[in-house]
Amino acid sequence: MNLLGWRSRAVLAIATISMALLMNGPVLAQNAADAGLETTAAAAYGKPTNQLEVDPATIVGFFIRSALSLVGLIFMVLVIYGGFLWMTASGKEQQIDKARTLIVSAVIGMIIIAAGYALTSFVIGTVSIATGQ
Repeated sequence: MNLLGWRSRAVLAIATISMALLMNGPVLAQNAADAGLETTAAAAYGKPTNQLEVDPATIVGFFIRSALSLVGLIFMVLVIYGGFLWMTASGKEQQIDKARTLIVSAVIGMIIIAAGYALTSFVIGTVSIATGQ
């Protein structure tokens, strides 16, 4: 049973999109310089907030976080693809086994990556505490 005709749906879609675009009014947030945050940060940390310290640990941490984000994205895509294969299997045992194997392999891979990250984080934390850095 179709409650709305195609014209009504088109008008509803256009109205929704128009309202979404028109409702994005100006954000009335205060500028950081006006709020005195720069002065507070300089008093608390002894340096302006716009100067970044770049050391090798920061760069390596950035690349590790980026790689883990990419691994998480790949994991999500594999699980979605495996679920899609499983849902479209139509009772074919071979395709169901392929989808199950894909999902289980993706989960095992994610567990290995998470365990490696946890172990590395623990070792680096312990070494940095022991050396006082």
